[in-house]
Amino acid sequence: MILHCVWIRFKATLRPEERAAIYAALAALRDVIPGMVSVSCGPNVSPEGLQGGFLDGFVVTFENADARDRYLVHPDHVAVGKRIVTAAEGGVSGLLVFDLAT
Repeated sequence: MILHCVWIRFKATLRPEERAAIYAALAALRDVIPGMVSVSCGPNVSPEGLQGGFLDGFVVTFENADARDRYLVHPDHVAVGKRIVTAAEGGVSGLLVFDLAT
């Protein structure tokens, strides 16, 4: 299993409807891309205050690294990824990606 973790600093001007639409688009990828086990999206709810400005994020669980790699180049993922980069403060610098093998 691969946990694909993405933390996001959304622009302050991003409307809540657009944030919700991005999360819905991410969740919809599970029906299109083989090997995606689950998708969880939402705001940070940690009380620790150690988020470093990353107030939102998502985690995708993949069956294996091959499934993750297919997801990375899948056209539907690329389209959602562009929406995320556009919505992130500073573009790609507003993202933190961490993949964990379990």
